[in-house]
Amino acid sequence: MFYRTKHKNGTRIIIAPIRDAKTVTLLALFGVGSKYERDQVAGVSHFLEHMFFKGTEKRPSSLAISEYLDEVGGEYNAFTSKEYTGYYAKVTPKHTERALDMISDILKNSKLEPEKIEREKNVIIEEMNMYQDSPMMYVGDLFESLLYQKQPAGRLIIGNKKSVKNIQRADFVKYYHDHYHANNLVVCLAGKITPEISRELARKYFSGFASKKIIDKKQVREKQAKPEILIHHKVTDQSHIYLGCRGYDINNKDKYALSILAAILGGGMSSRLFISVREKLGLAYYIRCDAEFFTDSGYLAVHAGVDNKNIDKAIQVILNELNKIKKTGVSEKELKKVQEYIKGKTMMGLEGSDDYGLWLSLQEILTGKIIDIDRKFKLIDQVKSSDIIRVANDVMVNRKLNLAIIGPYHSASRFGKYFNL
Repeated sequence: MFYRTKHKNGTRIIIAPIRDAKTVTLLALFGVGSKYERDQVAGVSHFLEHMFFKGTEKRPSSLAISEYLDEVGGEYNAFTSKEYTGYYAKVTPKHTERALDMISDILKNSKLEPEKIEREKNVIIEEMNMYQDSPMMYVGDLFESLLYQKQPAGRLIIGNKKSVKNIQRADFVKYYHDHYHANNLVVCLAGKITPEISRELARKYFSGFASKKIIDKKQVREKQAKPEILIHHKVTDQSHIYLGCRGYDINNKDKYALSILAAILGGGMSSRLFISVREKLGLAYYIRCDAEFFTDSGYLAVHAGVDNKNIDKAIQVILNELNKIKKTGVSEKELKKVQEYIKGKTMMGLEGSDDYGLWLSLQEILTGKIIDIDRKFKLIDQVKSSDIIRVANDVMVNRKLNLAIIGPYHSASRFGKYFNL
């Protein structure tokens, strides 16, 4: 059960009581992320997220902000994606108003002091270095940069060192006024709450945002005439690969079939790729397949880490599995198993107030509507074997294939011979 309302200023409010919950989670999501940035201020979405925790008039330092929830054992943080930015606090029920007070305060009253901005630049560059030193994580960013090239969708969320160093207070102020307003905000309270009281508290603390016109991002252009390969040279013992193809956006009716296809290929320890690549051949410790959906694009990708000497064999086996499912499809037994797998994973992933609140809020901020669990499961169950083979043949075509690799390689030419689906 959940309730959706809209405040008179345009802020959307979601109230999601969970009868047996022991906690309350507050989420404030804005419909803005790195896709909305200009090249000159790439990374400003993420940088601004950091700066909100540096001080307000009421709590003038990062210590004063953190202590306010630390002293009651609360959890709090923020996150930035390409299409949204979120702020949250999770507390015991009696401290619900404290969470609302803190999150609303940092979002409405942050001072954005120039000296703290300059100091935080070094922190963000170190965060950038950390991600780039982790090939398992960084290869996914490289895959998206390969897909979308010089479009905003192809940039790293964190930006680059030059753009981060050049961001000034005026850039934050402009970006804040352009995107941080009521019409672009979703507030969610989930957990051990009373609907009417929670609704009033949300209105009380988030009514200060003005109503403005939403500034949209540039739409992704998806043009690809041939397979593309990106090599990031790094001396490693293990090669990390992302191999995938362009898919569907979040509103496409075939997204459920694509999600099931991804799970069949690499969604668990009995999935096709896990069995063929790891269990039968011992080529990888980790291998998985995921479907990603944005508001204007999407993709399906296999992610694996393999010994350098096994990379050619691993790529061949992965491509063979993609080709196999295009030709032979999936049995009713396997389809049913994977449908139940997805439904079970979904339910287990929504046990906490934070997980459930985020699941509801992301639907609202990205699509403007919320599909409840029962409806989602019905849509999953409606996918037929014929849908899987149709979608597989639609997306897994040679010209849509992309491969990103981090490893001790200097040229992409040696891998081009494998793209003959």
